Amino acid sequence: MKLFLAGISLFAIAACSETEQTPVSHADTAAKLATETLIVDTHIDVPYRLNKAWEDVSAATKTGDFDYPRAVAGGLNAPFMSIYTPATMDGTPEAKKHAEAMIEIVERMVASAPEKFTIARNPSEVDAAFKAGKIALPLGMENGSPVAGDLANLDYFFERGIRYITLAHSKSNHISDSSYDPERQWDGLSEFGEKTVKRMNELGIMVDISHVSDAAFYDVMELSAVPVIASHSSARHFTPGFERNMSDEMIKALSLKGGVIMINYGSAFITETANKYRPARDTAYQSYLTETGLEDSTELKEQFDRDYLTANPYPYASLDDVLDHIDHVVKIAGVDYVGIGSDYDGVGDSLPTGLKDAASYPTLIEGLLGRGYSEADIKKILSANLMRVWSTVEAYADTH
Repeated sequence: MKLFLAGISLFAIAACSETEQTPVSHADTAAKLATETLIVDTHIDVPYRLNKAWEDVSAATKTGDFDYPRAVAGGLNAPFMSIYTPATMDGTPEAKKHAEAMIEIVERMVASAPEKFTIARNPSEVDAAFKAGKIALPLGMENGSPVAGDLANLDYFFERGIRYITLAHSKSNHISDSSYDPERQWDGLSEFGEKTVKRMNELGIMVDISHVSDAAFYDVMELSAVPVIASHSSARHFTPGFERNMSDEMIKALSLKGGVIMINYGSAFITETANKYRPARDTAYQSYLTETGLEDSTELKEQFDRDYLTANPYPYASLDDVLDHIDHVVKIAGVDYVGIGSDYDGVGDSLPTGLKDAASYPTLIEGLLGRGYSEADIKKILSANLMRVWSTVEAYADTH
């Protein structure tokens, strides 16, 4: 009997030892995937941040969400630099000048650290940079206002390196209505906007439908000969009534076109609670003015906002909330149609817990592994889906 028990005991010890040695933690696998896999993020607002105050992002910086050390730590290989033009410049000569200045900032980043950064104009250059151990910096124009009603400017900005254009931003412009603007002057795309989409197809510039109205989205779906992207949008399912995010029907239509929705990390894009926070604060401020009889001023509003934040802490989204958006897109469209458009340096202090800067991609990967995604599918989300669209757009342009 003792020999039998001893045998069981030895078997159990051996089995336990084997079990302890066999599993590889998700963290280790995530770190390995982040190091070995091309990671593309289609929306990072570094140029606008540096336009306000220049920093050497080739070294560690105290501000912002992106710098070279954090990107390397996160495994980020191809962050699209957002060439953002504020809607206040729409319809003015300043729009084109501002876009040129934003491009020059990226060129300065590369010139300052050519061993670390390189501008990438096509998928092949992204792959070459990856193999060379450099961070590729493709360019995406956020807000089409710099096109300024002249199709020749599309050719000009293509030559400057622009590889996607977000047709509008926070206001309707000469190309498209905006999801944020109650004024819908075109009921979708303008006549010039239709020409813009067609010319972008011919040049090989990806059409980005983030920010546009629903009607403009469906106009693009009808017009574009190639797949399009949503460079930094999330699922409206979790933020009902927030037109800036995409409805299930739109996500499905995007996927049927072969396009990709790149999930925005901003907490207001991710949860209903965060989405309603600022409107609730602004309503409270108006009530405060009425009750106190005080006159509105910038200083008063800033002080009220600080006091409101103290009394009502901002409800940051979580990693799980972001993963829910990815799961949702996969459920209704498939894993081939979702990617990452974090909006780092563009959404201020509203990033989710666990995803606060460019060092956090392994955390996202670990979360995906925890939800049962295969390594092959994770690689699609990290870059392959976006690279497929970009390659398709480029191939179409080569023959037109």
